[in-house]
Amino acid sequence: MITEKIILGIDPGTTIMGFGLIKVVGKKMEFIQMNELLLQKYDDHYLKLKLIFERTIELIDTYNPDEIAIEAPFFGKNVQSMLKLGRAQGVAMAAGLSREIPITEYLPKKIKMAITGNGNASKEQVALMLKSLLNLKTLPKNLDATDGLAAAVCHFYNSGKVVGSKSYSGWASFVKQNEKRVK
Repeated sequence: MITEKIILGIDPGTTIMGFGLIKVVGKKMEFIQMNELLLQKYDDHYLKLKLIFERTIELIDTYNPDEIAIEAPFFGKNVQSMLKLGRAQGVAMAAGLSREIPITEYLPKKIKMAITGNGNASKEQVALMLKSLLNLKTLPKNLDATDGLAAAVCHFYNSGKVVGSKSYSGWASFVKQNEKRVK
């Protein structure tokens, strides 16, 4: 019996949220779509979070993904940027959890490694490899969309082996794995 599933990949951000969808049929992946939610024109951080949540719900309701792969925030020097990125990731995760879709987080290095074999690859290298892997005709101007797609492809390659990533199947499992973070 051939199994089919749809994976939604998300690269969260409060300026641009990139996302991509692939369909997995047996052991083959097929490109569905990739795009980005542009948020730079909004000044209100809370409005941006609302828009991220709503767009994620819209993607879920349109494509019915079986699983969500999301890029985890990387630890930078700017604490404010980290906080904003973490919030963006959190609302995207909340959207998936509200629909009871399993979510797996991947570190940027892990995603780059899965796609290119090099954890320090550039966004351009990742995009070109995805173009080749999925037979894409063109690449988007902003590479946030390919970063979202890369998260989905990384999840496809890592299905069945959960190493260096965190998975949540719902609020209960999230709380259980993050007891220190819950008050």
